[in-house]
Amino acid sequence: MSAISVENVWVEFGDQIVIENLNLDVASGAFLAIVGPSGCGKSTFLRMVLGQDRPSRGRLTLDGKPLPDEPGPDRGVVFQRYSVFPHLTVLGNVLLAYELGQSPLLGRLFGAARRRAIEQSDELIAAVGLSAHRDKHPSALSGGMQQRLAIAQALAKDPKVLLLDEPFGALDPGTRAQMHALIKPLWARLGMTVIMVTHDLREAFTLATRVVAFDKVRHDPQAPGRFGARVTYDLDLTRDGPVPVMGFSPKGAAEAGA
Repeated sequence: MSAISVENVWVEFGDQIVIENLNLDVASGAFLAIVGPSGCGKSTFLRMVLGQDRPSRGRLTLDGKPLPDEPGPDRGVVFQRYSVFPHLTVLGNVLLAYELGQSPLLGRLFGAARRRAIEQSDELIAAVGLSAHRDKHPSALSGGMQQRLAIAQALAKDPKVLLLDEPFGALDPGTRAQMHALIKPLWARLGMTVIMVTHDLREAFTLATRVVAFDKVRHDPQAPGRFGARVTYDLDLTRDGPVPVMGFSPKGAAEAGA
């Protein structure tokens, strides 16, 4: 199970309110895409689920239990910038996740445990289409290949939740299409919950089973930070039609993601 519940969450930094009174339930196994204008709290929300940030008020739970105060192996993350180790090969990058997970003090495995970890690493490397590049360093890989490697790293700890923060935003259209063809079958096969932040509406509707728009519904020109973002539109793509929030329309959601 990997259901996430967000209850009455506020995020405030001094006098600035980033998110206000956010309520959201994410079903186990869902692929949720979050869209909205810059500065509306999308990445802040992702960091809260990861455990990097904490809400000022309210709570987040995973399978009914409060999320830990720091990142853990139950939540994997892929950022827009390639978060791989340049001094390690493709195999070394994926293997390190297993070694740190099973031997956090030494960061090394030996004997049968190491052989098994290498087998598991090779399976993930094959799953993301990098078997032919197993012994190369990241500097010898294209941007799309490095992002495939970052995904393999994130999956190595078998997370319940995979968080994607504009993971394909720096890629050219052709490479992005290849990554779309990679990530959706992986999600379907592994059955994990995915939360993806994106500015690309086409990407959101191509990959996700549910699209949620964040935006500020109230504005004060004299105090720009007085009000925060909320869910303004919620579309479940597994059903027949949209679920409007706060009376907003599909056109409003599209404009929010532009």
